[in-house]
Amino acid sequence: MVDQDKPLVWIGSSKKDLMALPTPVRKFFGHALDFAQHGEQHGAAKVLKGFGGAGVLEVVEDDAGGTYRAVYTVKFEDAVFVLHCFQKKSRSGIATPKEDMEMIRARLKVAEALAKEMEHGKARY
Repeated sequence: MVDQDKPLVWIGSSKKDLMALPTPVRKFFGHALDFAQHGEQHGAAKVLKGFGGAGVLEVVEDDAGGTYRAVYTVKFEDAVFVLHCFQKKSRSGIATPKEDMEMIRARLKVAEALAKEMEHGKARY
């Protein structure tokens, strides 16, 4: 049996937000997402705290323009869901700002619903 790459599913404005980032950051995040599609974890990917396990990961990249983050989940069997791409603007500490965490939580729920639809769609064939 040949393992196939998982497709990327972009939730909300995550793809548009990624495309607005500086080119080197986009390339770095794309490389990390490629690892996830192959069932591997890029060395720069770390578990995002506050989600109770290793299902939600973030990749952080620094650029002359600031610090950028891409958050995705590998929690579901049929796809890698990209939840959020953004520039970290908080000046205090390394914590992810509350607004961004709330958006990630909301988009994770959307990803969960889509994953169930994908799973049921697969079961019918």
